[in-house]
Amino acid sequence: MCGRFYIAPDDPELEAIIAQAKNGSTLKRGEIFPADCLAAITAQKQVCVMRWGFPRFDGRGLIINARSETAADKPAFRQALAQSRCLIAASNYFEWQKQENKKIKQAICLPDSKTLFLAGLYKHNNETGEPVFVILTRPAWPGIAFIHDRMPVILPPAVHEQWLGLANHKEVFSRAVNEVQFRTC
Repeated sequence: MCGRFYIAPDDPELEAIIAQAKNGSTLKRGEIFPADCLAAITAQKQVCVMRWGFPRFDGRGLIINARSETAADKPAFRQALAQSRCLIAASNYFEWQKQENKKIKQAICLPDSKTLFLAGLYKHNNETGEPVFVILTRPAWPGIAFIHDRMPVILPPAVHEQWLGLANHKEVFSRAVNEVQFRTC
């Protein structure tokens, strides 16, 4: 789920967010992959450069997503959910629909094509000290469940301050965006 997303290089809202980040002009645009660095919005609407993925406990790879339903119970995410939340702005995210022996890449976005704000958690990497984040996921809206059974938690602007201000996460999740649209890439 949500192993890639897209930051449109010509989107004024996304460019304004990136411009607020230190060294924002060097941040990647276009298709974003795990381990890429990008701008993340934290409390008080500060924009920080973060790398996508928590290091795995065994040192083998990255954890890029966390299930919203169990994050409060998992040692890897519990503290970040309680203290360190962020928003990741994107134009769309990608999922691959399985059809027989093929995988069809689908771009998923909001119906009005506005910026997606994905709920995230962050912490500092114990070895490097750099901030790293994961994206929270949830069961997919039924209209796209045939593509993938999970989707990121997409938060509307009305709940951004609550999310970043550490309001009750279950209440914030209950107000997440449900309906999205998709197109084949």
